[in-house]
Amino acid sequence: MSNSLAVEGAVSFIAEVARPGQRIAAVETMIVDVPTTRRHRLSNTEISFQSYVIVRTALADGTIGYGEAATLGGPRWAEESVEAIKANIDAYLAPAIIGQSALDFEANNLAMQKAATRNNAARAGVDSALFDAAGKSLGLPVSQFLGGALRDRIEVLWALASGDAEQEIEEARAKLAAREHRRFKIKLGFHEPAEDMARLTRIVEALPDCEIVCDVNQAWTEATAIRYLPRLAELGIVLIEQPLRPGLSAATARIAARSKIPVMTDEAAFSGPEIVGQAVAAAGSVYSLKLVKSGGLLELKRAAGIAQACGMELYGGCLLETGIGAAAHLAVFSTLPRLEWGCEHFGPKIVKTDLTNGEILFQDFHIHCPKGPGLGISINEAALRQMARPR
Repeated sequence: MSNSLAVEGAVSFIAEVARPGQRIAAVETMIVDVPTTRRHRLSNTEISFQSYVIVRTALADGTIGYGEAATLGGPRWAEESVEAIKANIDAYLAPAIIGQSALDFEANNLAMQKAATRNNAARAGVDSALFDAAGKSLGLPVSQFLGGALRDRIEVLWALASGDAEQEIEEARAKLAAREHRRFKIKLGFHEPAEDMARLTRIVEALPDCEIVCDVNQAWTEATAIRYLPRLAELGIVLIEQPLRPGLSAATARIAARSKIPVMTDEAAFSGPEIVGQAVAAAGSVYSLKLVKSGGLLELKRAAGIAQACGMELYGGCLLETGIGAAAHLAVFSTLPRLEWGCEHFGPKIVKTDLTNGEILFQDFHIHCPKGPGLGISINEAALRQMARPR
């Protein structure tokens, strides 16, 4: 092929990709409240339903994309609530990107950052919807925009968080029998530490061949951690997540230095500088990746690169997302060169009715990345209407 023909072909391709059909015509939001299969407890709250903001983006060519912004028990896990997320998308984020090309991922995210400081969950929901719409419009999976998929399945953990050891053991055994999960995360911090240790011991003894992670959800002090970390090591716990509240980097680093178990950073680091700060302080050797922290798909992939450049291993965290949010995470996770600790995107299984039509499969202890254009999912419209919060 001659140089002139090559240039002409490249110009034609760019013109086709950048056609006006990918212009953002509308961004709509709704709040949904989805019941869970059992109560889910954290150190500072418990829920029996999970609330989300569903973002629906329409392009000029008629393509519709969906995204999701999750919270956990309102503004307790982080400062955003679904009510604030919806209000800020409607009033600030949507106007900042209407009329722009959905393919301008970086420019759109920068415009949203300028329109509303932080608001990471809100930006992530809109960003996911834009990626979904762009992929569907061009017939491409979202992973293609992120460098291409390296894996089509990821080993997936299940969280045991009811606080009732016997119920949790029964639940875990059911997951093992179904070959859905063989690794489990145990939530701690909502009982007194001694009671938590008794419950944890019972679970570990009942699941002798399973890998167990513990999440304290910021509930301990340094003294409590010093006292109980040796017991966690005796029980064979492989990873402990966020034992102290954010801001206590030096104290967390002292714990990490004493612990035989790796410490994972979650709520203590949302931004790139915060990840670097935790790594420099030696406050964690594993980082939990979440869209609600990073604020978008490209930002999430950047967070993974920053953490790995600092020597941290990666864990795919979740906030009980439905299949919509899980698919957005999986699109990123599928492209990462390394994801040492797998992921915990069990959200589509803990809600009584998922908001997608079953494109995400749990088989042989792995979550399988959905295939097809965009995020690879379709929306369960009946469930969406049923669970939508009245305006």
